[in-house]
Amino acid sequence: MSDSQSATRPDEGEFSHRDYEPTGADHIAERLAEITDEDAEARAAGLLAGLANYELDEEDAKLLSGEFDDGTSEDALRQDPVLAIVGRPNVGKSTLVNRILGRREAVVEDTPGVTRDRVQYPATWNGRNFTLVDTGGWESKARGIDQRVAEQAEIAVEMADAVLLVVDSVVGITASDEAIVQMLRKSKKPVILVGNKVDDLVQEADAASLWGLGLGEPHPVSAVHGRGVADMLDRVMDVLPEFSAVDGIERTGGPRRVALIGRPNVGKSSLLNKLAGTERVVVDNVAGTTRDPVDELIELGDRTWRFVDTAGIRRRQHMAQGADFYASLRTQGALEKAEVAVVLLAVDEVLSEQDVRILQLAIESGRALVLAFNKWDLLDDERRKYLEREIEQDLAHVEWAPRVNISAKTGWHKDKLVPALDLALENWDRRIPTGRLNAFLGELVSEHPHPVRGGKQPRILFGTQASSRPPKFVLFTTGFLDPGYRRFITRRLRETFGFEGTPIEVNMRVREKRSRKK
Repeated sequence: MSDSQSATRPDEGEFSHRDYEPTGADHIAERLAEITDEDAEARAAGLLAGLANYELDEEDAKLLSGEFDDGTSEDALRQDPVLAIVGRPNVGKSTLVNRILGRREAVVEDTPGVTRDRVQYPATWNGRNFTLVDTGGWESKARGIDQRVAEQAEIAVEMADAVLLVVDSVVGITASDEAIVQMLRKSKKPVILVGNKVDDLVQEADAASLWGLGLGEPHPVSAVHGRGVADMLDRVMDVLPEFSAVDGIERTGGPRRVALIGRPNVGKSSLLNKLAGTERVVVDNVAGTTRDPVDELIELGDRTWRFVDTAGIRRRQHMAQGADFYASLRTQGALEKAEVAVVLLAVDEVLSEQDVRILQLAIESGRALVLAFNKWDLLDDERRKYLEREIEQDLAHVEWAPRVNISAKTGWHKDKLVPALDLALENWDRRIPTGRLNAFLGELVSEHPHPVRGGKQPRILFGTQASSRPPKFVLFTTGFLDPGYRRFITRRLRETFGFEGTPIEVNMRVREKRSRKK
């Protein structure tokens, strides 16, 4: 196990889901306070020297050299190119998505239009990163040429650098396929034509008929078996730019960037209007009425903030049927461009699955996080008491996020957003000195050593912070740490150094001692 690891090993058994619970109180904070920065750095230098006795690779050397990614380099701020997969129902788009990703992410069923929680996926081919957009999540209703197909495709194509058009080579060209082609011609985006369900050489003749779409050479593939997918991806790499060329905002310098997200009709537009002091967003009781999203510069707390939205996607009225797909795509697009996410939750309704999914998207994006509870001013004392219990139970996994109780309609407590945003961003940017980090790890392990498993007890040799935005830590260890113990370390990192309002990541590199030469 030479690489950074955070996944669960098959042999972890019962310990993989159970958190490590220390017994009794400890005195880690007091002991840390007694250690001077000079002593901490000296201790860390000694631990670092000891790593010379272990097998290390080039990536380890880079980490240990003190090189640090603060998330502000030009390349770090530029976005990966975007590839959209479009096609009519049941042509195998989701199977192809899973094949490209090399894992089962997209839901695959024979029923066309199966709803999915996510529509964007990070992907890699031959060392190049790109973002894959799956145009799933809609229902097909056969009424002439399926307008819903074109609506979904159009939304995805607008924010893509290139497009994969998937056609069922067994069925051949249909009226829906031709309708999508017409839309793609107007978009002027590069299109790679894929003939799916070509399982052998005999079926390649079926794919040849797809020349009739006028999009050039069709690429015959079998998404189920993987046949032809590598050649298709090589062609994709020829077409995709190094970084996304889709219109977006300048992501370096300037005002801090905030994504205001939440499920449809939770009050996002009303809050943005109150913050902006103008009715710049259409507000309607029908979910998903927001059109023409733009970035908004807003004065708040004597400073300018940029509330970002998905640049490059322009909502049209006829796309109302694709509202769920659009909302998910737009949420992910806004998070991509933001530094901090404000998740708006309505307290007059029970926390929904969609709320939880949006929260998970925010956490996975690695952005700083603030929770804003809307309509709080309308609650009576008894309901507030019960709601507090619901929040503690349903949102325990994001208890580290600052909470603000507001009213989007009246603007009540909107000024409380600024300290919460400042706190979350400060911790998102935070870097812990290596000496102080290793002093903490030393005291923690001294008082709470890792449990012995199978006669062995893994040790932490050295720790370093690899990056901020969000903070990511790497531990060099002599063995695999139980996930429960890693969660314990993460929890104590938060308690000791703050980190309120930011996700943090703790990975490990298991290293073995060098073999002695005789």
